[in-house]
Amino acid sequence: MPEENSPRSIRLTDPRALRAYAHPTRLVLVGLLRRDGPMTATQAAEATGESVASCSFHLRQLAKYGLVEEAGGGRGREKPWQATAMFTSWDSGAIADPAAAAATEALQLAIAERYFELTTRWVQGQAQESAEWRQAAQFGDTLLHLTAAELEELGGRIQDLMRPYLERLDDAGKRPEGSRPVTVLQLAFPTRADGRSDQEPTP
Repeated sequence: MPEENSPRSIRLTDPRALRAYAHPTRLVLVGLLRRDGPMTATQAAEATGESVASCSFHLRQLAKYGLVEEAGGGRGREKPWQATAMFTSWDSGAIADPAAAAATEALQLAIAERYFELTTRWVQGQAQESAEWRQAAQFGDTLLHLTAAELEELGGRIQDLMRPYLERLDDAGKRPEGSRPVTVLQLAFPTRADGRSDQEPTP
């Protein structure tokens, strides 16, 4: 969302870092630290259902590649960790290095699985939500005919619409009463009307 050189964003280029981040538990941990702020491995274990030892290990691995860091204070598994940035970016275009291309694909697939998990959780639990939140939630898709340049422009315009709300991530005092964390997914890629990829052969 922010510019790539912003301190709120970290860009991954090392295939080892991409693969390290692709682990499901690590994706959850980074998201947890970004949403709830610094916490210890013990607190992370309580929040995720993982063991303390598992969280401690994965936090150290994330720190190895600059995704999290020690927040200061505490010792061992009781030292708090914090995310180094609010967003992560990487090169998702054509990648000449096969290792980087494979690592990027692995990360994107892991994130897609995480998106599916979050979506499934919402669908299964929405009956317990208020009518207000059920009505406000977005669920659907739109088929458009765009050029690559138009698709890129559309993505930028969507980001611009969300930008005014980003300051609430860092400053809880700016969050209005009744607000909740909301996951906004951005998925836009070329397909045919029958749902097949343009690269798939017609049977």
